[in-house]
Amino acid sequence: MQITIYHNPACGTSRNALANIRVAGHEPRIVDYMRTPLSRAEIVALLAQMNMTVRQLIRSREPLYRELGLDEKDVGQEELLDALAEHPALINRPIVVVENGGKTATRLCRPSDLVKMMLVHEEMQP
Repeated sequence: MQITIYHNPACGTSRNALANIRVAGHEPRIVDYMRTPLSRAEIVALLAQMNMTVRQLIRSREPLYRELGLDEKDVGQEELLDALAEHPALINRPIVVVENGGKTATRLCRPSDLVKMMLVHEEMQP
């Protein structure tokens, strides 16, 4: 099983999810997207894997969200994607990708305990 966590070390939820992965006996690939921002294409791919909309992934409580006017009703998906690519702090976290036996599961693990259920489910798959 290979695990990747899209991680922000400044986020308690992200740190807890990483700790849960390690307690379960795994050392994940850690992508610190604050230092190495995700491209627009990477964000689109993760959204598709999670079957989420951009609005579901964006941190609407982040002050920058309002500062950029992203809370306006006329702001579309394309504009939101551009904002996520340009301002990684707006990405909700952590995102965990578990690859096991040719199957991939990708999930926003908020709250962080969701990663435990994700790992148990993937470990039980053949």
